[in-house]
Amino acid sequence: MRFRLTALFLAAGLFCGILGGMPLTQPAMAAETASSVVIARIDVQGNQRIEALTIQSYMTIAAGDPFNPGRVDQSLKALFATGLFADVSVRRQGNVLVVDVVENPIINRLAFEGNRRIADDVLEQEVQLRPRIVYTRSRVQADVQRILQVYRRNGRFAASVEPKVVQLEQNRVDLIFEIGEGPVTGVRRIDFIGNRNFSDSKLRRAIATAETRWYRFFSSDDSYDPDRVTLDRELLRKFYLERGYADFRVLSAVAELTHDRSDFFITFTVEEGELYKFGKIEMTSTLRDLEPESLRGSLTIIEGEDYNAEFIEESIEELNFVIGRLGYAFVDIRPRVNRRRDERLIDLVLEINEGPRVYIDRINITGNIRTLDKVIRRELKLVEGDAFNTAKLRRSRQQIRRLGFFDKVDMAQKQGDAPDKVVIDVDVQERSTGELSFGLGLSTTETVVGDISIRERNLLGKGQDLKLSLGLSALRQQVDMSFTEPYFLDRELSAGVDVFSTKQDQQDRSSFDEQTKGFSLRARFPITENLRQGLRYTLRQNEIENIDNSTSLFIRLDEGDYITSAVAYDLTYDTRDDVFLPTKGIVIAGGQELAGIGGDVNYIRSTARWSYFYPITRDVVGNVSLSGGHIVGLGEDVRVTNRFFLGGDNFRGFAVGGVGPRDASTDDAIGGNVFYVATGELRFPIGFPEDFAVLGRAFSQVGTLFDPDVSGANLQDTDSPRVSVGVGISWRSPFGPISVDLAQAVQKESFDEDELFRFNFGTRF
Repeated sequence: MRFRLTALFLAAGLFCGILGGMPLTQPAMAAETASSVVIARIDVQGNQRIEALTIQSYMTIAAGDPFNPGRVDQSLKALFATGLFADVSVRRQGNVLVVDVVENPIINRLAFEGNRRIADDVLEQEVQLRPRIVYTRSRVQADVQRILQVYRRNGRFAASVEPKVVQLEQNRVDLIFEIGEGPVTGVRRIDFIGNRNFSDSKLRRAIATAETRWYRFFSSDDSYDPDRVTLDRELLRKFYLERGYADFRVLSAVAELTHDRSDFFITFTVEEGELYKFGKIEMTSTLRDLEPESLRGSLTIIEGEDYNAEFIEESIEELNFVIGRLGYAFVDIRPRVNRRRDERLIDLVLEINEGPRVYIDRINITGNIRTLDKVIRRELKLVEGDAFNTAKLRRSRQQIRRLGFFDKVDMAQKQGDAPDKVVIDVDVQERSTGELSFGLGLSTTETVVGDISIRERNLLGKGQDLKLSLGLSALRQQVDMSFTEPYFLDRELSAGVDVFSTKQDQQDRSSFDEQTKGFSLRARFPITENLRQGLRYTLRQNEIENIDNSTSLFIRLDEGDYITSAVAYDLTYDTRDDVFLPTKGIVIAGGQELAGIGGDVNYIRSTARWSYFYPITRDVVGNVSLSGGHIVGLGEDVRVTNRFFLGGDNFRGFAVGGVGPRDASTDDAIGGNVFYVATGELRFPIGFPEDFAVLGRAFSQVGTLFDPDVSGANLQDTDSPRVSVGVGISWRSPFGPISVDLAQAVQKESFDEDELFRFNFGTRF
């Protein structure tokens, strides 16, 4: 019995061993058989454009190699990685390796449809696919995202792009991107969270992004732009730092797209912090023989006033300029700030140290295609070999921008060939400098005004200015030609010539017409940074005509034509921060003209003007000005065409020529030899959106005109002052500047002619 059981167990174990050993033995035998197969050749099937040898070169297994499933798999992946094939399969037939491929098509033509806002050439620069490039779905999807990104940068987040493929013979395709541009994605609302000291409306005016409104059709600020929102964060920070909130932070700026993808809601979360004032302000210096206290007058910072980070930058820039003028070329001024949080004070120490001695190795200029290098270089305040100066570099950039030849001026410095050398790169982007302009306007002085002008401000790339203009109004016909060479004889000397012919209707004012023909030669040069002098010679022929018996006897005495030959000079000192809309600065100008260098007329004319601009608050600017003039005949009376006339734009509240001497019998204005006008004016916003650029004005003027150099029973003349007060509105509209003034003459003479309403409008297109 025991023997039987033992034999049974032995038989069962042997049977199980045979069954269990069979799966282990067969794969080993198969692997051994496969590894012993040597690939005789590789056959490539399905290829149309790509040579079989090229396909084999991408594979990691070749003819003569033993068959290896791992290397076959690697070859398969390598072929897919080329991007040349839509499908690849590899199989073994005996000792032959067969590779079946399906090639990706080649792009025959690339086209865009539906794009009206963005041109084809702009989109072509963004996409990576091109004709004769292999088509793949991944590349197409990548280009779809690039096109969408272009539209998002242009404020169109609802844009859609659908790629369409047109199959052609020889495995080629036309790829067409069908674009649905959609509307501009606007900004429906801008909200602020955490602002306690400034209203939402005030903060909206401080940032660049604006809410969508119907009147912003000329602006793109109300379209969503993530880069602009990033700028807004910095603008908010600057706004608060200029108003004393030194701890201000923008915690977040969230833009949420509406469900219909037409607009965004933007929410800024801010932390204002506490209001700080300037505490102690000190200056220290390590420069030899420089007394810091002597520079205190250059600071725009006052102890006890609200903290303003911009004032610190302005003070540092001014100190750099003043110290540089004292002969210190290498200066490093660093502000050290100490917050006294309990007292809400910020102490400031300006440390004046000697900066590293760095010299300019080279100045490279790029981007100028038409403009000659020397036109740019002569505006630079630095040349090769000079000591590097940040203030001069900044002024150089401003000077180049003032040329008006470039859309962009970038200046950067980099390390030179030695540690004490620096290379300055000046990169410019040119703009069109040729102009063909037509003008149309309305004014209470000349009714309808029209003109046409042709101008090239950068003639032949030399910076020369050539202009021809024709003007026509109800009271004036004028032809002008002028040419200016800004650097005459390669010196900082502007020279030019003007040729003119004008006919003016003075019937309403003085009952005569005047024709003027002639030319002027002029030159202007700087004496200091803010002081310039001009010289001019003029030769002109004046003719007084269309006079009848109803014209004043004082004017009939001057009837006829005469030649004037005159030389003149002028001096102008100008520190304004902006020529067109100044907020601070002073202008002092004066000059004289001497007639009698030949010709029929002899006189000396003197004029002077002083104007001061001061920011009363951040939005309100005050202006006080005084102007005056005097003309005296040399051995003869001054003719009516050379006298001064007052009223209209130069004395609001009075009609043109409405102030001053007048013939009682004919009511003709005959002008005067002496005048003065003093003006006080406030300029302020009046609640319109900032995009409108609408400003209000309140003004008062005091002045007079007298002494016509003639006498008679009918002459009405007095030197008593006249006074007017008024208000006005000015709008820098997209169509041109528009101004409206309402002024009342509160003190006048019985023979003066006043004027309540004055309107001016002009444009160019």
